[in-house]
Amino acid sequence: MSIPEFETLALTIDQHVAIVSLNRPDKANSMNAAMWPELQTCFEWLDAEPGVRAVVLTGNGKHFCAGLDLAMFSGLKGQSSDPARQSEEFRRNVLRMQGNLSAIENCRKPVLAAIHSTCIGGGVDLVCCCDMRYASEDAWFAIREIDIGMTADVGTLQRMPKLIADGVVRELAYTGRNMNAAEAQEVGFVNRVYENREAMLREVTEIARSIARKSPLAVRGTKEMLLYGRDHSVQDGLNHIATWNAGMLSQVDLMAGVQAQAEKKIASFED
Repeated sequence: MSIPEFETLALTIDQHVAIVSLNRPDKANSMNAAMWPELQTCFEWLDAEPGVRAVVLTGNGKHFCAGLDLAMFSGLKGQSSDPARQSEEFRRNVLRMQGNLSAIENCRKPVLAAIHSTCIGGGVDLVCCCDMRYASEDAWFAIREIDIGMTADVGTLQRMPKLIADGVVRELAYTGRNMNAAEAQEVGFVNRVYENREAMLREVTEIARSIARKSPLAVRGTKEMLLYGRDHSVQDGLNHIATWNAGMLSQVDLMAGVQAQAEKKIASFED
């Protein structure tokens, strides 16, 4: 396996678990022009790499992510002097950035966010794309776009209402206030809170490893069904899983799992 290298991300793989770290610690991991496409490239590679079964997304340094690097704003409208062309270019750039983050959600492998200290603006967009979120006690979240006079536009307002109560999202989005780790757990935004970053990474990596020991095909199917069910009716979801299992229920994995259960052992599954 040849692991790709990135300018703004650090990637390691061990025991079928990939650790993706935002790697601009001197800039509080703010999301500059290079990071957005690198996130997409990274998660599309992880999606295709059979040796990866689960992913942990974290941040290096003192902060998880301080959101969009504000230096990017100057280039989002392009070089044209025509307001209409500027608006079209801005829209194209926003759609591209949405796609950069959607690659995390579209990755077939479960993505577990391990969040410490600051997670604001684009950082919230980022973790909303993940399957699960975990936090250290010092973590805090804020939809900060409202404070700079703009509407959040790369996913928070679309995904967060699917994760927590609509009224809570509206309060956070309208006020821009901070939500600490304890409240984030209380409202269901994060699964669990840990004493510090080190304990969180240790425990979240172990959760990822427990997922990696399952049938990769069954895990990928489960993620597919959960995402599909979020955006479709119950009946559509039932029809989709019936069709999926009709074609992709692995008899090899099924027999390995049943036999391991009978023998009280841990099954071994192919990539």
